[in-house]
Amino acid sequence: MAVRLDTSQADFSDRFEALLSAARGEQASVEAHVGVIIATIRAGGDSALCEAALRFDNVRIEPAEFRISPRELLAAAALAPESETTALRLAAERIEAFHRRQLPPDLALTDPVGMRMGLRWRPLDSVGIYVPGGKAAYPSTVLMDAVPARVAGVPRIVMCVPCPGGTIPPLVAAAARYAGATEVYRLGGAHAIAAMAYGTPTIAAVDRIVGPGNAYVAEAKRQVFGRVGIDSIAGPSEIVILADSDNDPRLVAIDLLAQAEHDEAAQAILITNDAAFADRVEGAVAEALVRLDRAAIAAASWAGHGAVIVVKDWEEAAELVNRVAPEHVELMLSEPERIFAQIRHAGAVFFGRDTPEVLGDYVAGPSHVLPTARTARFSSGLSVLDFLKRTSFIAADIHALAELGPAAVTLATAEGLSAHAESITRRLPRAT
Repeated sequence: MAVRLDTSQADFSDRFEALLSAARGEQASVEAHVGVIIATIRAGGDSALCEAALRFDNVRIEPAEFRISPRELLAAAALAPESETTALRLAAERIEAFHRRQLPPDLALTDPVGMRMGLRWRPLDSVGIYVPGGKAAYPSTVLMDAVPARVAGVPRIVMCVPCPGGTIPPLVAAAARYAGATEVYRLGGAHAIAAMAYGTPTIAAVDRIVGPGNAYVAEAKRQVFGRVGIDSIAGPSEIVILADSDNDPRLVAIDLLAQAEHDEAAQAILITNDAAFADRVEGAVAEALVRLDRAAIAAASWAGHGAVIVVKDWEEAAELVNRVAPEHVELMLSEPERIFAQIRHAGAVFFGRDTPEVLGDYVAGPSHVLPTARTARFSSGLSVLDFLKRTSFIAADIHALAELGPAAVTLATAEGLSAHAESITRRLPRAT
């Protein structure tokens, strides 16, 4: 049973803080274990990857078999049902259309003293896409990660995906082709992250690694950061739903469980201003759990991390959302835009009674790779900008140098950097 809270209760603040600080996911630290895996791959290269694949994935593989050839990828994709590939193609088209709108223009200007300056955007040379393959296959994640990279113009898009039995799931193969992955490897886990970060004789290193994964993958990304860029250290999925009593409690319940069925560590929270409606939603959750395919996972999530919170008004609810800073927020309200204006911290927000978060998972357009574990306080979801670098440029003529140089000399001298100051003073006579 999910925890029940009410902001009118005297102990609400303490209980809400306990909800925020409760650990989710694996309790035991995997830091040391992942460190050993990374060091082993760095030292042993391809042979260490083969050993890791056998040990962790129960897949016996040789270096020549790491890469899934274009022909094999095509053959695997052909096994996917046509209805599924049609839906996948629609999703890919919508994701691409949305992300093309994000491409930033270069900036160039000349200021009043004649200094020319600006910004130039260019794509990364290479990107590694990690696609989880543990409790389920996620072709949607392939699209959400790789399509923005392709739109940004990244020429080399490397994809690593666990392949039980050595075979890539057909719809994942189809997604890799639609998304524009240039290299696909049947490797998963922390060892795949290490291979993409440091390279092996068979797999060339990349410049940035993106994509969700389990605790080992998340920790591996944390440890290789600096050697490569990363998108984020993703935690378990989460949603907060704000819903009034005009909603069908069964729809609210299934939206909560759609998040809970991801993982036992996922978190689903309902915030409502009606205690009786909260009761009806809890009842609807119990009824729905009886028939779900992943009922055991969803039930564990709901009992272990779920919450139902009763508030006095929606302004109070919005502030609770800001404190949670969740991955997803559904505003199942009559005036969602009004409350959205008060929400500062959230990965993605879904307006109204008929915009379930699941639309965002698959076909809406924005990437579903979003900040989790309260990191929406300072980070954003994956976008085209994650695959671009900006370089500033400055061009001064002798007149701009004469205008601005003395101030630079003053500041350099104040900092005790005489060579900095002389770099300008030696040029100033030409400017007079």
